[in-house]
Amino acid sequence: MTRTIDLEYGKSMKRKLNIRTAMEEASRCLLCHDAPCSRDCPAGTDPGSFIRSIRFRNIKGATETIRKNNILGGCCSLICPREKLCEEACSRTGIDKPIRIGELQEFAIEQEKIFGMEVLKAPKDKKKGKIACVGAGPASLACAAKLSLEGYDVTIFEAEEKPGGVLTYGINPSRLPQGVVEHDIKKIKDLGVKFVMNKRIDGKKDIKKLKDDFDAIHIGVGLGKSKEIENKYINKNIDGVINALDFLKTARENNGKIDIGEDVIVVGGGDVAMDCAMTAKQIGTNISIVYRRTIEEAPASYEELEIVQKMGIPIITNFAPEKTIEENGRLAGVSFRSRDGHSTMNFKVDKLILAIGQEASLGYRDLKLSDGIFASGDLINGGETVVQAVADGKKAALDIIDYLNKKEAK
Repeated sequence: MTRTIDLEYGKSMKRKLNIRTAMEEASRCLLCHDAPCSRDCPAGTDPGSFIRSIRFRNIKGATETIRKNNILGGCCSLICPREKLCEEACSRTGIDKPIRIGELQEFAIEQEKIFGMEVLKAPKDKKKGKIACVGAGPASLACAAKLSLEGYDVTIFEAEEKPGGVLTYGINPSRLPQGVVEHDIKKIKDLGVKFVMNKRIDGKKDIKKLKDDFDAIHIGVGLGKSKEIENKYINKNIDGVINALDFLKTARENNGKIDIGEDVIVVGGGDVAMDCAMTAKQIGTNISIVYRRTIEEAPASYEELEIVQKMGIPIITNFAPEKTIEENGRLAGVSFRSRDGHSTMNFKVDKLILAIGQEASLGYRDLKLSDGIFASGDLINGGETVVQAVADGKKAALDIIDYLNKKEAK
Protein backbone atom coordinates (compact mmCIF):
# COMPACT_ATOMS: atom_id res chain seq x y z
CA MET A 1 0.00 0.00 0.00
CA THR A 2 1.34 3.44 -0.95
CA ARG A 3 1.04 6.11 1.75
CA THR A 4 0.30 9.74 0.91
CA ILE A 5 1.76 11.53 3.91
CA ASP A 6 3.74 14.63 2.94
CA LEU A 7 7.03 14.68 4.84
CA GLU A 8 6.99 18.48 4.81
CA TYR A 9 4.34 18.31 7.55
CA GLY A 10 7.15 18.57 10.06
CA LYS A 11 8.33 22.05 9.19
CA SER A 12 8.93 22.67 12.87
CA MET A 13 9.02 20.15 15.69
CA LYS A 14 9.48 22.83 18.31
CA ARG A 15 8.21 26.27 19.18
CA LYS A 16 10.43 28.88 17.54
CA LEU A 17 11.74 32.04 19.12
CA ASN A 18 9.96 35.29 18.30
CA ILE A 19 11.34 38.80 18.69
CA ARG A 20 10.43 38.95 22.39
CA THR A 21 11.61 35.50 23.40
CA ALA A 22 14.79 35.92 21.33
CA MET A 23 15.64 39.12 23.22
CA GLU A 24 14.93 37.40 26.52
CA GLU A 25 17.16 34.46 25.61
CA ALA A 26 19.98 36.69 24.34
CA SER A 27 19.82 38.73 27.57
CA ARG A 28 20.82 35.59 29.49
CA CYS A 29 24.22 35.70 27.76
CA LEU A 30 27.05 36.57 30.15
CA LEU A 31 28.94 38.41 27.36
CA CYS A 32 32.07 36.43 28.14
CA HIS A 33 35.27 38.15 27.08
CA ASP A 34 36.77 34.88 25.81
CA ALA A 35 33.45 33.66 24.28
CA PRO A 36 33.95 29.88 24.70
CA CYS A 37 30.88 29.30 22.50
CA SER A 38 32.66 30.96 19.57
CA ARG A 39 35.85 29.05 20.30
CA ASP A 40 34.06 25.72 20.05
CA CYS A 41 32.23 26.34 16.76
CA PRO A 42 34.12 24.41 14.03
CA ALA A 43 32.89 26.74 11.29
CA GLY A 44 33.79 29.89 13.25
CA THR A 45 30.18 31.17 13.11
CA ASP A 46 31.00 33.30 16.17
CA PRO A 47 27.85 32.96 18.31
CA GLY A 48 29.37 35.21 20.96
CA SER A 49 29.15 38.13 18.52
CA PHE A 50 25.76 37.43 16.95
CA ILE A 51 24.11 36.82 20.34
CA ARG A 52 25.46 40.19 21.50
CA SER A 53 23.98 41.82 18.41
CA ILE A 54 20.57 40.26 19.03
CA ARG A 55 20.69 41.34 22.66
CA PHE A 56 21.10 44.95 21.57
CA ARG A 57 18.43 44.66 18.84
CA ASN A 58 20.89 44.70 15.95
CA ILE A 59 19.35 41.79 14.04
CA LYS A 60 20.96 42.72 10.73
CA GLY A 61 24.35 42.81 12.44
CA ALA A 62 23.70 39.34 13.87
CA THR A 63 22.77 38.03 10.43
CA GLU A 64 25.86 39.60 8.89
CA THR A 65 28.08 37.87 11.45
CA ILE A 66 26.45 34.51 10.76
CA ARG A 67 26.54 34.74 6.97
CA LYS A 68 30.08 36.13 6.82
CA ASN A 69 31.37 33.22 8.86
CA ASN A 70 29.00 30.44 7.79
CA ILE A 71 27.16 30.74 4.48
CA LEU A 72 25.04 27.71 5.49
CA GLY A 73 23.97 29.40 8.72
CA GLY A 74 20.31 28.52 8.21
CA CYS A 75 20.91 24.80 7.77
CA CYS A 76 23.47 24.62 10.57
CA SER A 77 21.10 26.35 13.00
CA LEU A 78 18.81 23.31 12.70
CA ILE A 79 21.12 20.31 12.30
CA CYS A 80 24.38 21.22 14.03
CA PRO A 81 25.02 19.04 17.13
CA ARG A 82 25.30 22.20 19.22
CA GLU A 83 24.77 20.30 22.47
CA LYS A 84 28.26 18.84 21.90
CA LEU A 85 29.84 22.07 20.64
CA CYS A 86 28.94 25.71 21.31
CA GLU A 87 26.17 25.06 23.83
CA GLU A 88 28.27 22.59 25.78
CA ALA A 89 30.99 25.26 26.00
CA CYS A 90 28.57 28.01 27.10
CA SER A 91 29.58 29.51 30.47
CA ARG A 92 25.95 29.68 31.46
CA THR A 93 25.93 25.87 31.71
CA GLY A 94 27.62 26.09 35.11
CA ILE A 95 24.81 28.31 36.44
CA ASP A 96 21.60 26.81 35.05
CA LYS A 97 21.43 25.87 31.34
CA PRO A 98 23.23 27.00 28.20
CA ILE A 99 22.02 29.76 25.91
CA ARG A 100 19.80 28.35 23.14
CA ILE A 101 22.40 29.28 20.55
CA GLY A 102 21.01 27.25 17.68
CA GLU A 103 17.53 28.73 18.12
CA LEU A 104 18.91 32.28 18.23
CA GLN A 105 20.81 31.57 15.02
CA GLU A 106 17.63 30.18 13.45
CA PHE A 107 15.75 33.31 14.57
CA ALA A 108 18.31 35.65 12.98
CA ILE A 109 18.26 33.79 9.66
CA GLU A 110 14.44 33.81 9.60
CA GLN A 111 14.49 37.59 10.14
CA GLU A 112 16.93 37.86 7.24
CA LYS A 113 14.44 36.02 5.03
CA ILE A 114 11.35 37.90 6.22
CA PHE A 115 12.88 41.33 5.69
CA GLY A 116 14.90 40.46 2.57
CA MET A 117 18.21 41.43 4.14
CA GLU A 118 21.24 41.46 1.83
CA VAL A 119 24.29 41.34 4.07
CA LEU A 120 26.92 39.90 1.69
CA LYS A 121 28.11 41.14 -1.69
CA ALA A 122 30.77 39.78 -3.99
CA PRO A 123 33.14 42.34 -5.52
CA LYS A 124 32.21 43.49 -9.04
CA ASP A 125 35.77 43.21 -10.31
CA LYS A 126 36.78 39.57 -10.67
CA LYS A 127 40.27 38.35 -9.87
CA LYS A 128 42.22 36.24 -12.30
CA GLY A 129 41.45 32.57 -11.86
CA LYS A 130 38.49 30.27 -12.54
CA ILE A 131 37.66 27.55 -10.04
CA ALA A 132 35.49 24.46 -10.47
CA CYS A 133 33.85 22.89 -7.42
CA VAL A 134 32.80 19.27 -7.92
CA GLY A 135 29.71 18.39 -5.90
CA ALA A 136 27.13 20.77 -4.46
CA GLY A 137 27.26 19.53 -0.87
CA PRO A 138 28.18 21.59 2.23
CA ALA A 139 31.96 21.60 1.72
CA SER A 140 31.77 22.74 -1.91
CA LEU A 141 29.08 25.31 -1.14
CA ALA A 142 31.18 26.84 1.64
CA CYS A 143 34.30 26.78 -0.53
CA ALA A 144 32.52 28.38 -3.48
CA ALA A 145 30.98 31.13 -1.35
CA LYS A 146 34.33 32.04 0.21
CA LEU A 147 36.05 32.15 -3.18
CA SER A 148 33.28 34.27 -4.69
CA LEU A 149 33.45 36.73 -1.80
CA GLU A 150 37.17 37.06 -2.54
CA GLY A 151 36.40 37.94 -6.16
CA TYR A 152 36.94 34.66 -8.00
CA ASP A 153 34.84 33.11 -10.76
CA VAL A 154 33.38 29.84 -9.41
CA THR A 155 31.31 27.10 -11.03
CA ILE A 156 29.78 24.17 -9.13
CA PHE A 157 29.13 20.88 -10.94
CA GLU A 158 26.52 18.55 -9.43
CA ALA A 159 25.31 15.12 -10.56
CA GLU A 160 21.83 15.53 -9.07
CA GLU A 161 18.94 17.74 -10.14
CA LYS A 162 19.13 19.96 -7.05
CA PRO A 163 22.11 21.38 -5.12
CA GLY A 164 22.70 20.71 -1.43
CA GLY A 165 24.00 17.16 -1.34
CA VAL A 166 23.14 15.62 2.02
CA LEU A 167 21.16 18.75 2.93
CA THR A 168 18.72 18.14 0.10
CA TYR A 169 18.74 14.37 -0.19
CA GLY A 170 19.92 12.92 3.10
CA ILE A 171 18.20 14.61 6.06
CA ASN A 172 14.60 14.26 7.22
CA PRO A 173 12.66 17.45 6.31
CA SER A 174 11.16 17.62 9.80
CA ARG A 175 14.66 18.54 10.95
CA LEU A 176 15.68 20.46 7.85
CA PRO A 177 12.86 21.76 5.63
CA GLN A 178 13.85 22.14 1.98
CA GLY A 179 12.92 25.82 2.12
CA VAL A 180 15.78 26.47 4.55
CA VAL A 181 18.23 24.68 2.26
CA GLU A 182 17.05 26.65 -0.76
CA HIS A 183 17.32 29.96 1.12
CA ASP A 184 20.94 29.26 2.04
CA ILE A 185 21.77 28.20 -1.52
CA LYS A 186 20.11 31.33 -2.91
CA LYS A 187 22.56 33.39 -0.86
CA ILE A 188 25.40 31.55 -2.62
CA LYS A 189 23.85 32.09 -6.04
CA ASP A 190 23.43 35.78 -5.21
CA LEU A 191 27.21 35.95 -4.81
CA GLY A 192 27.57 35.01 -8.46
CA VAL A 193 28.43 31.33 -8.05
CA LYS A 194 27.27 29.37 -11.13
CA PHE A 195 25.62 25.96 -10.81
CA VAL A 196 25.70 23.25 -13.48
CA MET A 197 23.21 20.55 -12.47
CA ASN A 198 22.78 16.97 -13.73
CA LYS A 199 26.48 16.92 -14.57
CA ARG A 200 28.38 14.00 -13.09
CA ILE A 201 32.13 14.44 -12.73
CA ASP A 202 33.17 10.87 -12.13
CA GLY A 203 36.72 10.56 -10.87
CA LYS A 204 40.15 11.13 -12.32
CA LYS A 205 39.30 11.10 -16.03
CA ASP A 206 36.62 13.79 -15.80
CA ILE A 207 38.68 15.90 -13.42
CA LYS A 208 41.54 15.86 -15.90
CA LYS A 209 39.18 17.30 -18.53
CA LEU A 210 38.11 20.09 -16.14
CA LYS A 211 41.72 21.18 -15.75
CA ASP A 212 41.69 22.35 -19.36
CA ASP A 213 39.11 25.04 -18.51
CA PHE A 214 39.78 25.86 -14.85
CA ASP A 215 42.80 27.10 -12.92
CA ALA A 216 41.95 25.11 -9.80
CA ILE A 217 39.51 22.36 -8.86
CA HIS A 218 37.87 21.67 -5.52
CA ILE A 219 36.37 18.23 -4.89
CA GLY A 220 33.62 18.03 -2.29
CA VAL A 221 31.62 15.02 -3.37
CA GLY A 222 31.24 13.62 0.15
CA LEU A 223 30.56 9.99 0.90
CA GLY A 224 27.95 9.16 -1.68
CA LYS A 225 27.90 5.37 -1.38
CA SER A 226 26.39 3.31 1.42
CA LYS A 227 28.70 0.76 3.01
CA GLU A 228 27.98 -2.87 2.30
CA ILE A 229 27.13 -5.09 5.24
CA GLU A 230 29.76 -7.79 5.75
CA ASN A 231 27.47 -10.75 6.23
CA LYS A 232 26.94 -13.30 3.48
CA TYR A 233 23.64 -14.36 5.05
CA ILE A 234 22.13 -10.91 4.52
CA ASN A 235 20.88 -10.90 0.93
CA LYS A 236 21.25 -7.28 -0.18
CA ASN A 237 19.87 -7.98 -3.63
CA ILE A 238 16.35 -9.17 -2.78
CA ASP A 239 13.28 -6.97 -3.03
CA GLY A 240 12.81 -5.33 0.37
CA VAL A 241 16.42 -4.59 1.29
CA ILE A 242 17.57 -1.02 0.65
CA ASN A 243 20.43 1.20 1.76
CA ALA A 244 19.76 4.33 3.80
CA LEU A 245 20.89 6.91 1.24
CA ASP A 246 18.66 5.50 -1.49
CA PHE A 247 15.69 5.34 0.89
CA LEU A 248 16.05 8.94 2.08
CA LYS A 249 16.58 10.26 -1.45
CA THR A 250 13.53 8.42 -2.79
CA ALA A 251 11.36 9.54 0.12
CA ARG A 252 12.36 13.19 -0.26
CA GLU A 253 11.97 13.24 -4.02
CA ASN A 254 8.47 11.79 -3.69
CA ASN A 255 7.37 13.70 -0.57
CA GLY A 256 6.91 10.42 1.27
CA LYS A 257 4.50 8.98 -1.30
CA ILE A 258 6.24 5.62 -1.53
CA ASP A 259 5.34 2.03 -0.73
CA ILE A 260 7.55 0.52 1.96
CA GLY A 261 5.09 -1.97 3.45
CA GLU A 262 3.72 -2.30 6.96
CA ASP A 263 6.76 -3.40 8.99
CA VAL A 264 10.18 -1.73 8.65
CA ILE A 265 13.49 -2.23 10.44
CA VAL A 266 16.36 0.26 10.33
CA VAL A 267 19.79 -1.16 11.17
CA GLY A 268 22.24 1.40 12.56
CA GLY A 269 22.79 3.92 15.35
CA GLY A 270 23.92 7.11 13.62
CA ASP A 271 22.12 10.26 12.52
CA VAL A 272 21.33 8.72 9.13
CA ALA A 273 19.64 5.76 10.82
CA MET A 274 17.56 8.14 12.94
CA ASP A 275 16.55 10.15 9.86
CA CYS A 276 15.46 6.94 8.13
CA ALA A 277 13.38 5.91 11.13
CA MET A 278 11.70 9.31 11.40
CA THR A 279 10.90 9.25 7.70
CA ALA A 280 9.43 5.75 7.85
CA LYS A 281 7.36 6.71 10.88
CA GLN A 282 5.98 9.77 9.10
CA ILE A 283 5.08 7.68 6.07
CA GLY A 284 2.98 5.58 8.44
CA THR A 285 4.66 2.23 9.02
CA ASN A 286 5.53 0.09 12.05
CA ILE A 287 9.17 1.04 12.46
CA SER A 288 11.92 -0.14 14.82
CA ILE A 289 15.64 0.60 15.04
CA VAL A 290 18.09 -2.19 15.81
CA TYR A 291 21.64 -1.23 16.79
CA ARG A 292 24.52 -3.59 17.51
CA ARG A 293 25.91 -1.64 20.48
CA THR A 294 24.48 0.21 23.49
CA ILE A 295 22.51 3.46 23.22
CA GLU A 296 25.43 5.24 24.92
CA GLU A 297 27.72 4.08 22.11
CA ALA A 298 25.36 5.23 19.36
CA PRO A 299 26.97 8.02 17.28
CA ALA A 300 23.63 9.80 16.69
CA SER A 301 23.24 13.25 18.24
CA TYR A 302 21.34 13.59 21.50
CA GLU A 303 18.71 15.72 19.78
CA GLU A 304 18.04 13.10 17.08
CA LEU A 305 17.78 10.32 19.65
CA GLU A 306 15.35 12.42 21.67
CA ILE A 307 13.16 13.13 18.63
CA VAL A 308 13.05 9.44 17.71
CA GLN A 309 12.11 8.47 21.25
CA LYS A 310 9.39 11.14 21.43
CA MET A 311 7.96 9.78 18.19
CA GLY A 312 7.59 6.42 19.94
CA ILE A 313 10.08 4.56 17.77
CA PRO A 314 11.61 1.57 19.62
CA ILE A 315 15.41 1.34 19.68
CA ILE A 316 16.62 -2.21 20.29
CA THR A 317 20.27 -2.34 21.25
CA ASN A 318 22.99 -4.99 21.42
CA PHE A 319 21.61 -6.95 18.45
CA ALA A 320 22.99 -7.25 14.91
CA PRO A 321 21.34 -8.75 11.81
CA GLU A 322 22.26 -12.39 11.29
CA LYS A 323 20.30 -13.42 8.19
CA THR A 324 17.43 -12.41 5.95
CA ILE A 325 14.35 -14.61 5.55
CA GLU A 326 12.85 -14.80 2.07
CA GLU A 327 9.52 -15.81 0.59
CA ASN A 328 8.93 -15.92 -3.17
CA GLY A 329 12.07 -13.94 -3.86
CA ARG A 330 11.39 -11.01 -1.54
CA LEU A 331 12.13 -10.10 2.04
CA ALA A 332 9.79 -11.63 4.63
CA GLY A 333 11.79 -11.34 7.84
CA VAL A 334 15.13 -10.76 9.52
CA SER A 335 16.86 -12.77 12.23
CA PHE A 336 19.08 -10.93 14.74
CA ARG A 337 21.67 -12.23 17.21
CA SER A 338 22.68 -10.57 20.47
CA ARG A 339 26.08 -9.05 21.08
CA ASP A 340 26.97 -11.77 23.57
CA GLY A 341 25.90 -14.47 21.10
CA HIS A 342 23.41 -16.12 23.46
CA SER A 343 20.10 -14.73 22.19
CA THR A 344 18.29 -14.40 18.88
CA MET A 345 15.14 -12.59 17.76
CA ASN A 346 13.11 -12.75 14.57
CA PHE A 347 11.11 -9.95 12.97
CA LYS A 348 8.48 -10.00 10.28
CA VAL A 349 9.81 -7.32 7.91
CA ASP A 350 8.63 -5.80 4.63
CA LYS A 351 11.58 -3.42 4.33
CA LEU A 352 15.08 -3.60 5.81
CA ILE A 353 16.95 -0.28 5.67
CA LEU A 354 20.71 -0.61 6.15
CA ALA A 355 22.18 2.54 7.70
CA ILE A 356 25.63 1.29 8.66
CA GLY A 357 27.74 4.11 7.28
CA GLN A 358 28.89 5.70 4.03
CA GLU A 359 32.03 5.68 1.92
CA ALA A 360 33.41 7.43 -1.14
CA SER A 361 32.12 6.35 -4.53
CA LEU A 362 34.49 4.19 -6.56
CA GLY A 363 35.78 7.00 -8.76
CA TYR A 364 37.02 8.98 -5.75
CA ARG A 365 38.56 6.29 -3.60
CA ASP A 366 42.28 6.72 -2.98
CA LEU A 367 42.10 10.12 -4.65
CA LYS A 368 45.52 11.73 -4.94
CA LEU A 369 45.53 15.51 -4.77
CA SER A 370 47.97 16.99 -7.24
CA ASP A 371 48.88 20.47 -8.45
CA GLY A 372 45.77 22.62 -8.60
CA ILE A 373 43.41 19.95 -7.23
CA PHE A 374 42.01 20.33 -3.70
CA ALA A 375 39.42 18.46 -1.65
CA SER A 376 37.53 18.90 1.60
CA GLY A 377 34.54 17.70 3.56
CA ASP A 378 33.50 14.12 4.26
CA LEU A 379 35.60 12.79 1.39
CA ILE A 380 38.70 13.81 3.37
CA ASN A 381 37.62 13.72 7.02
CA GLY A 382 35.78 10.39 6.73
CA GLY A 383 32.32 11.67 7.57
CA GLU A 384 31.90 14.48 10.07
CA THR A 385 29.16 17.04 10.70
CA VAL A 386 27.84 19.62 8.23
CA VAL A 387 29.37 22.39 10.32
CA GLN A 388 32.77 20.67 10.06
CA ALA A 389 32.31 20.41 6.29
CA VAL A 390 31.71 24.17 6.20
CA ALA A 391 34.94 24.72 8.14
CA ASP A 392 36.85 22.40 5.80
CA GLY A 393 35.40 24.08 2.71
CA LYS A 394 36.46 27.52 3.94
CA LYS A 395 39.98 26.27 4.61
CA ALA A 396 40.15 24.71 1.14
CA ALA A 397 39.16 28.07 -0.35
CA LEU A 398 42.08 29.75 1.44
CA ASP A 399 44.44 27.05 0.17
CA ILE A 400 43.17 27.61 -3.38
CA ILE A 401 43.65 31.38 -3.08
CA ASP A 402 47.20 30.84 -1.82
CA TYR A 403 47.87 28.47 -4.74
CA LEU A 404 46.52 30.93 -7.32
CA ASN A 405 48.49 33.82 -5.83
CA LYS A 406 51.72 31.86 -5.97
CA LYS A 407 50.94 30.71 -9.50
CA GLU A 408 50.35 34.27 -10.66
CA ALA A 409 53.53 35.50 -8.95
CA LYS A 410 55.73 33.09 -10.95
